[in-house]
Formats: sequence, structure tokens, C-alpha cells
Amino acid sequence: MTNLPALPKLLVADAARAALKEDLGRAGDITTQATIPAMARAKAIIAAREDGVIAGLALAREAFSQVDAAITFEPCVEDGAHVAKGAVVARIEGFAHGILSAERVALNFLGRMSGVATLTARFASKIAHTKARVCDTRKTTPLLRAFEKYAVRCGGGANHRFGLDDAILIKDNHIAVAGGVTAALRAAKDFKGHLVKIEIEVDTLEQLREVLAEGADVVLLDNMSLGDLREAVAMIGGRMIIEASGGVTLETIAGIAETGVDLISVGALTHSARVLDLGLDVVVEG
Repeated sequence: MTNLPALPKLLVADAARAALKEDLGRAGDITTQATIPAMARAKAIIAAREDGVIAGLALAREAFSQVDAAITFEPCVEDGAHVAKGAVVARIEGFAHGILSAERVALNFLGRMSGVATLTARFASKIAHTKARVCDTRKTTPLLRAFEKYAVRCGGGANHRFGLDDAILIKDNHIAVAGGVTAALRAAKDFKGHLVKIEIEVDTLEQLREVLAEGADVVLLDNMSLGDLREAVAMIGGRMIIEASGGVTLETIAGIAETGVDLISVGALTHSARVLDLGLDVVVEG
């Protein structure tokens, strides 16, 4: 898949190391040590047990490499690839001890990220006939945000901000404490640097009128009806980027996109994605 960002190698290495330390514990893989000769070699494949979109190959490769750098990991597809049930995703070869000890960590990363990519692709397919794009939120698994957001890109979605320091996003609670839409926007403009964008969340057309009077880079239309969304798009008239959000489902996203919004944020992409069923099968050489 083209236009995918490269996952930073340090993030990949640190995540794989932490996951392996959690799984190997204080004594390592005692089952493999007890049952498999140290010099036994094996070949293995990772295969899809259902249709889906692949993401996370770099983390799977890193898990095997950190356990045994001599293990070869050969992807048969790229991140972002749509695969059918039974498709071979990767081939692995090396000492059986390392393959078996890294198996679960590799599959955990690959299955989780592929699940996010697969769900994102389902949402994206529902709005392919419109200009809108589906994007993620910060509702991610703690410490896995970069990987889950990468998986969203693999599935054809767009990334919202990665953290609180990316951009100013004024939400309803900020507005309540700041003293209103106009007050919050003016304070944000006084504070921000010249490269920082301002987005503000509104849930009524009256609030939107305040935003249009004061100005912002992006407006987030939260939990609005389709009728209000259409009216809001007409009011804005292309003056700012329009994002819609609020309980978006596979059944409702097309209608939202057809109102003319630019982006639709869906927390479910990362907080409710089911793991894609992938399995590793070993063939022992001797």
C-alpha cells in the first residue's frame, strides 16, 4: 500500500522488547525448553484464518529477531494488503526455540493491528462514493497509540492528532470552563504558535455561528442530526475543514458522509476493533 508512514524503528524495538519481557518472565519459555531440543530447527507460516487487512508486520518481525537474530522472517504481503482466509502472510525459519518463544508476541501485535486495519477498511468502504474520510481518535490502547494509528492508515483511514500537543482541540468542557465559544477561541489564538491549528467542537448551529464569526481552522460537529449537518455544511461554505463525530457506526457513516463533511472521526476504529484471527503453524525439519 502506498503512502504509509514508516513506523519509527526505536518505537518498534521498544514495544517488542517490553512485550517479550512480559511474556518470557523470569525463566523464559520453560515449555519449549522442556520439550524441544535446543538445536531443533523449524519452518513456520503465519496464515489468515479469515478475510482481513494486514498491519503490523514490522512488529512481528522484530519479536522474532529479538529472541533470535538468526531467524528469517519473510513477509508474503505488505501492510495494507487485503487477504483472504487461508492466505499466507509470512514465512519464518530458524531454531524452533526462538520461533515458539516469540510466536505469541508476534501474533498479538499482528492480530491487534490487523484487526484495526480491517475495521477501518470496512468503514472506509462505506463512504468511498463521497469526499469524506474516516479518521481515528485518541481512544487507543495505552502505549500502543502509534501502532494503532498506523493500522488505521493501513486500512485506508486518516489520522487525527496523536496527542494533546499536536493541535488545539477545544471541546465542550473547555468551552464551559473558558466562558463560551468566542472566549475559548480568542484565548487559543493568543496562545498558539504560528504552526498550530485550532479545532473547536460544537453541538448546535448557534454555537457554529459563533465559530464562523470568530474563525477557526477546523470545526467538529458533534452528535448532530443529518439535517443539522447539511445546514452546517451550507453555513460554513468551505471556509474551514468540517469534521463530524458522535456514535458513528457502519450503518450510519454513509449518511453522515453524504451531508458534505470532510472527515468523520470514529473512536470504534481503535477502541472496539476485534483482533484478526491469524495463526502460526510449524513444520519441524529435524
